[in-house]
Amino acid sequence: MSIDATLKVLTERVQEHANTMLTEEAVKTAVVLPFLQSMGYDVFNPGEVIPEFTADAVGKKGEKVDYAIKLDGEIRILIECKPISTQLDKNHLAQLYRYFSVTSAKFAILTNGRFFSLLQ
Repeated sequence: MSIDATLKVLTERVQEHANTMLTEEAVKTAVVLPFLQSMGYDVFNPGEVIPEFTADAVGKKGEKVDYAIKLDGEIRILIECKPISTQLDKNHLAQLYRYFSVTSAKFAILTNGRFFSLLQ
């Protein structure tokens, strides 16, 4: 399926099921993983798409980002998910930036399944 077709399917899914995607896990399963798969990532390979990746910042231990994508042995992309009902704000971006700043990631994505914010 092309990326355009995948985005159309995911858009329709969000519109149809937004009232049932009330948890972070639902957003990850219904939106994020299919999107990553459409981009060619092997979402079933935990060496490539790493769930609950530890990204400890100074003074913060046990910090975990929802997904880290590893390419050529390096963390390249971080993804932080929130429930669809969450209004993404600067506090969520600050959380993601903490993870981003302690890894080799080139991009970081914050999403609630409906909206996506990108750090680079």
